[in-house]
Amino acid sequence: MKILVCISKTPDTTSKIAFKDNNTRFEETGVQWIINPYDEWYSLVRALELKEKDPATVIHLITVGAADTEPIIRKALALGGDEAIRVNTDSSDSYYIAAQIAAVANAGGYDLIFTGKETIDYNGSCIGAILSEIVHAPYISLATHFELNGTLASITREIEGGEEVDTVSLPLVISAQKGMAEQRIPNMRGIMAARTKPLKVVEPVAVEQLTSIVSFELPPAKAGVKLVASDNVAELVRLLHEEAKAF
Repeated sequence: MKILVCISKTPDTTSKIAFKDNNTRFEETGVQWIINPYDEWYSLVRALELKEKDPATVIHLITVGAADTEPIIRKALALGGDEAIRVNTDSSDSYYIAAQIAAVANAGGYDLIFTGKETIDYNGSCIGAILSEIVHAPYISLATHFELNGTLASITREIEGGEEVDTVSLPLVISAQKGMAEQRIPNMRGIMAARTKPLKVVEPVAVEQLTSIVSFELPPAKAGVKLVASDNVAELVRLLHEEAKAF
């Protein structure tokens, strides 16, 4: 079996967010970059668990990005996987990114494609769905549990108010979230091995980008806390009504 795991570079959640060029570009200076947690903790680790059950399984990692994404995909290789592929282009357009991954997936003949449910920077949650349409494979989203028996997969996913269990035959595209696997930390052997694992760079296919970012905007600054004396009920009611708009 061949598995393709999609890897994204995202800012650490502790990074200070700012924009430049009239709020049209993300300010990357001083930002700590990490592997998107949904890709790392759930998609990649579940793929590794499948390989541990069947050592004949081949795992490839893929990212769409410029050369500055290579340290991130090397970190992912330290966790596991046989080789990585970087599509040499940078874009925020979901369709364009999915089309680049699909071109590699179609050429590689993968049985299973894992994505995280979303990236923690754009929160688009749409790469998997677009990708599945392009590669003509079923898509299961928001998966919390995945089991494979031969070529038949059983997937548990979240739905409104509960859970749903689906069965589907490979090939398959699946987006993973919390519950799919447990976070792992790369060991020294994995870190050393990642330095020599193949990282192939491919040029992007010609695809039209359908969207572009016009501008970014930070949320309004939080107002200071107002303290109200415990015996001043009238003022508390006024604040809740006029400022908090609670009723």
